[in-house]
Amino acid sequence: MSSLPIYMDHHATTPVDDRVLAAMIPHFHERFGNAASSAHVYGKAARDAVEESRARVAALLDCKLEELIFTSGATESDNLAIVGAARAREARGNHIVTVRTEHKAVLDTCAALARQGWRVTFLEVDESGMVPVEAVASAITKDTVLVSVMLANNEVGVLQDIAAIGALAHEHDILFHCDAAQGLGYVPFSVRDLDVDLASVSAHKMYGPKGVGALYVREVVQTRGIPAPQITGGGHERGFRSGTLNVPGIVGFGAAAQIMKEEGKTEARRIASLRDALRDRLLDELEEVRLNGAANRCHPGNLNLSFGYLDGARLLLELCEHVAVSSGAACSSAESGPSYVLEAMGVPKEWAAASVRFGLGRSTTEEEIATVGDVVIDTVHGLRERSPLWKRRSEGKPVDW
Repeated sequence: MSSLPIYMDHHATTPVDDRVLAAMIPHFHERFGNAASSAHVYGKAARDAVEESRARVAALLDCKLEELIFTSGATESDNLAIVGAARAREARGNHIVTVRTEHKAVLDTCAALARQGWRVTFLEVDESGMVPVEAVASAITKDTVLVSVMLANNEVGVLQDIAAIGALAHEHDILFHCDAAQGLGYVPFSVRDLDVDLASVSAHKMYGPKGVGALYVREVVQTRGIPAPQITGGGHERGFRSGTLNVPGIVGFGAAAQIMKEEGKTEARRIASLRDALRDRLLDELEEVRLNGAANRCHPGNLNLSFGYLDGARLLLELCEHVAVSSGAACSSAESGPSYVLEAMGVPKEWAAASVRFGLGRSTTEEEIATVGDVVIDTVHGLRERSPLWKRRSEGKPVDW
């Protein structure tokens, strides 16, 4: 085993692909121009690089170049989409519909609007993490201006029915926003086919650099002045998001998008096979293990399991000596207590507290999966051997854990 733990936390972030890094490096020194400085060759070279990258990201999303606004990442994109849409449409209504299991960038943004007077409906999910389309339909009122539902959940990987929800929103002339940061490139996602009006994406979830992302805004939506800008000062990105463009980051984003466009489908099949092998082995060889999320409608690299009769914190601590995993979303790592996503799915607290999220990615190999399986099985057995709870359970005695 290498000195570093095996990396299995690709939902938190991904390493920058060597090909992406190679594309970025010249833009830190040789091609350092400001993309807004169009009067000279340095600025023009930077602008050309930005537009080439815009085309590559647009190709991955199946949209026009003019429909992409570069941002600092999916969190900013979520804020711009939700707050920007709400502000631009407040004369029409003040109601937003979203889901309890959304990323914190969506939940916290909606909560902030609620404190300012907007009405927000946070929809419940079923035990697999899916939000029923009927629940979305029931939540819509004459005052609803925005529906926001993510593509793939960052903790349990469940894929929502974006096509059906998008069609429903358009039927009622309501804007539809989708946080597509997780799964983009691995999961089919065409903003045109899915009736998405606004979509948030991030480079660092797809082997690009941190600190750069984009917001897709349908062209007809832009003509209505949506979203209302949240950062002003210079009129960059057609006035929707001012600020000097992060040219090296955008170039890296474009390179990452092109690689995903070319290789994502094949890669998704490969990591899904590895994920299934790990899941099946752990479920076969360990007792009292629970799969969290949908078995079929799931991000190909996601596996979320709960291990019964264990101290979750101790399990994670011992695993992370050998395998870099997490118990939930990186955005919630500072919060104590079980995952809010698992809680919303109805997972009992004791099971939620002993959950582990395995995030497979581009570098994951069969050998690593075999090693991870060994480590998890040995660790769980070792902890249970020392657990009085497991002893009572093995003896058939009642256990309240």
